[in-house]
Amino acid sequence: MRILAAALCGLLLPALAHAETTPMPPVSLTPDPAILHDLAPTGTLRAAINLGNPVLAQAGPDGPMGVSADLARALAARLGVPVTFVTFPGAGAVSGSAGSGSWDICFLAIDPKRAEGIAFTAPYVLIAGSYLVLEASPIRSPEAVDRDGVRVSVGRGSAYDLFLSRSLKHATLVRAPTSAEAVTAFARDGLEVAAGVAQPLAAYATTHPEVRLLPGHFMEIPQAMGLPVGRAAGAAYLAAFIAQAKRDGLVRRGLEASGQDPGLAAP
Repeated sequence: MRILAAALCGLLLPALAHAETTPMPPVSLTPDPAILHDLAPTGTLRAAINLGNPVLAQAGPDGPMGVSADLARALAARLGVPVTFVTFPGAGAVSGSAGSGSWDICFLAIDPKRAEGIAFTAPYVLIAGSYLVLEASPIRSPEAVDRDGVRVSVGRGSAYDLFLSRSLKHATLVRAPTSAEAVTAFARDGLEVAAGVAQPLAAYATTHPEVRLLPGHFMEIPQAMGLPVGRAAGAAYLAAFIAQAKRDGLVRRGLEASGQDPGLAAP
């Protein structure tokens, strides 16, 4: 308990003395050894990055870009360790490797199933799960999707796959390896609906007039940082880090710098 209290106080008290828009300092006091052991056991912070969600991360010439990569770099600077990125094509591959020891922190949507192996912070970004249908489709609302005979294309293991697996009672889920491939399968195989993150689906619809995005959304997707369960000191430090990153505007700046809506930052 003393370790957790010291970790939280060391991170939070300096933040209270700064205005909300003050940038996060690049390096803090050296964290307790227990925190370093939890967050960077190899001496390097290994950050799992899901390149399947372009709102959070994008592939760049010198490594991942976007708000997730920015947060990983800022955390490594505070810990005083280097950062390396372990990239994945989809969220399901990230969560499925939680017990492999290949990464130390991740950036995923919070889900009860994932929480069995991953300890999540509070959300840093809130995005919507939306549906894409053909322009001629009789489906006009998210509520009308859950009907017999409706096939919904999803990325396997994504947050909306997990959510829809619990909530849909009549429609059938058709799983593709990644979220991007789910849209491809929807168009190629003549499926009735594609489910996914609203922003990339909307971007697809602007260049494909034969489809349209349904109004509204079927779920809110809270994106958080996480680490394997059982690392209490690291989890407390990570929770305080993401809280300060939101207060200081780091999340909003990361979204804006990568061409995303800064309004997606969680309060």
